[in-house]
Amino acid sequence: MANKQTLSYSPCPNDTFIFYAMIHGYVTCEDLSFDVVHADVEQLNQSARRAQYDITKLSFHAVGHLLNNYGILKTGSALGRNCGPLIVAAKGLELSDLSNARIAVPGIWTTANLLLGLYLNKNPDIIPMPFDKIMPAIQNNEVSYGVIIHEGRFTYEKYGLQCLMDLGQWWEEETRLPVPLGCIALRRSLAHLADAIEKCMIASLDFSYEHPEKSSTYIKSHAQETDDDVIQQHIGLYVNKNTRYLSKTGMQAIETLFDRARSIGMMPSFDGDIYL
Repeated sequence: MANKQTLSYSPCPNDTFIFYAMIHGYVTCEDLSFDVVHADVEQLNQSARRAQYDITKLSFHAVGHLLNNYGILKTGSALGRNCGPLIVAAKGLELSDLSNARIAVPGIWTTANLLLGLYLNKNPDIIPMPFDKIMPAIQNNEVSYGVIIHEGRFTYEKYGLQCLMDLGQWWEEETRLPVPLGCIALRRSLAHLADAIEKCMIASLDFSYEHPEKSSTYIKSHAQETDDDVIQQHIGLYVNKNTRYLSKTGMQAIETLFDRARSIGMMPSFDGDIYL
């Protein structure tokens, strides 16, 4: 009988691209099968506080708080260059006022919030809200500044907003490393399944690359922005060689992020292996 695990990931195109073949039976996953849940990444971050799902997409910021219960799989991560969160604001506002402002972020445990804190060198004064509500909130003068993620980096100008800072670019200039955004984590109690799950994910990812026409409807049905060009830009930015399997540089980027977060009190210490 197959082992059935709960699998949760976001509706964003990079995640649906990775998991399409795996959950639709186009690839063999040994004796594994999955109950699938889609949710915004911050919802998944908060669900992981209760260890609700066996396999789950998490922000790297979140998993840094949850390493006693979860370990990072070496497949499925979103790291990259020129792909980080953006600080945006209504036109006329200045970056120099940011440190004294309340800033909308897509969740307390998102990596976007962590990068904002590293940039400001302190825990920022934030207003958490769903990522798709941030740009309308600025447009409607409910908040002055926001940190946007996902497809927002391609669409903020439609809301009449300006980009004041690319936090990914700032991170790269600071560290010379790709920016770590999110990962797939597995309950430590299921560590014996890590190799099988990673092999299944790699096969699923390869299938989506080889048969983009099969996954496109599924990806589009879950995406926040349904424009084909935006979806392809999204996948192109967030799915790369570190998604297929973490490189030494990718692991160095994650560990540097964790070290810097701990140095300003935004992440607890952990003495064990962060990977499975």
